[in-house]
Amino acid sequence: MKVLLTSTLYPTPLAPKIVGGAEIFARRFAEGLVQRGDEVEVIRAESSPAQERESCNGINVYSAPVRNVYLPFTEQKNAALRSIWHAVDDWQMQAPLIAERIQAFKPDVLHSNNLSGLTTAIWRVAAQLGVPVLHTLHDYYLTCPRCSRFDKGRSCEHTCTSCGILTFHRKRATHWLSAVVGVSERVLSIHTDMGMFAETPIRTVIRNASTEPPRAPYPRPICTTEVTFGFIGRLTEEKGIDNLMRALALLPRDRIRMMIAGRVSEEEQRRLRALAPHARIEFMGFVVPDDFYKQVDVVIAPSIWHDPGPLVVADAKAAGRPLLGTRFGGMPEVIEHGVTGWLTDADPQSLANSMLAVASDPHKIDEISRRLIADTNKWIFADVLSSYKNLYEQLREQRMSRMRAATTEAPQGPTLGKERLIPR
Repeated sequence: MKVLLTSTLYPTPLAPKIVGGAEIFARRFAEGLVQRGDEVEVIRAESSPAQERESCNGINVYSAPVRNVYLPFTEQKNAALRSIWHAVDDWQMQAPLIAERIQAFKPDVLHSNNLSGLTTAIWRVAAQLGVPVLHTLHDYYLTCPRCSRFDKGRSCEHTCTSCGILTFHRKRATHWLSAVVGVSERVLSIHTDMGMFAETPIRTVIRNASTEPPRAPYPRPICTTEVTFGFIGRLTEEKGIDNLMRALALLPRDRIRMMIAGRVSEEEQRRLRALAPHARIEFMGFVVPDDFYKQVDVVIAPSIWHDPGPLVVADAKAAGRPLLGTRFGGMPEVIEHGVTGWLTDADPQSLANSMLAVASDPHKIDEISRRLIADTNKWIFADVLSSYKNLYEQLREQRMSRMRAATTEAPQGPTLGKERLIPR
């Protein structure tokens, strides 16, 4: 099987930038396919001018020039410039590098992930060249220029006028897709409830699994005096970090300890500490996930947006750590309250009450941790790979069937050899 994988970011030694879980997934996924004997090429958005091809762990990684006013994930404070960027991104029709690699590599399927900078033009080009297109929904790019459906401190329940205008063409472009995958039921339903993917033959859900290499989980000793909660990820408003700090301000210092892993400036640390000046908080910085999970009893994910399928849930389960999450996005689908973790409302008081209730029963923490460690029916990354491989096989077989049908039904004549059959 030949797979052309696309992702806005794809971390390599020469372009190591990581913003979220989607690019971590993309690299782990591509390398997992290669380990299974498939051929993979990757196309990402250019993160610096004239970025050359890079070979990383046996995979050729190409960088597509971004034809816009600035590169994706570049900090821009000018609102007018951001609007121009999103409008240009929505109107793109050409993807010359995609066409070039399809002609040279001849993939069986194009599998797109995050699209900022690459745009839905890659779908159009691939489909017109006869290559089936599968897209994985890691975010809300198709309905929101910011990709988050989050604005002014709250998750958006409806698509505003400006978002509707700036995503008009990308929503229409979904008719080029042969398959769409949501990393949760929630992210898929938000799109389908808006009438999207009505023409897409395959619509399904494949949940995230831990992208970490397989390892033995580590039990934690029961501590009756204090409980260590841990937060890992981007320290941003939609991830609920401010609500978490305000919750800590309501909790007894001697019962709760907080470990926070993720990149954060000293200025931001001071701002967050000021929200809970008496709480015991340790900012760990950017750390290897193992180093984080070994030091915490309970992982907390206080998101206030519909996070499609946070990898922290899968990683925490793989590490044998119970998780306290909110009722947003894909978390309620993968956290069984009182069995594999707990669910709570996202406001500071509810978070504080839930954290105190969890801390008051350390034996329950130990029970859930041991249950997660002993689980013999874990959803692991190999299962994710197998699920996508099954979809690839379906798409390849459908493509071959269409090609056979087109060849059989094509009129015979002297000009037939000059015609190009592009099955859909």
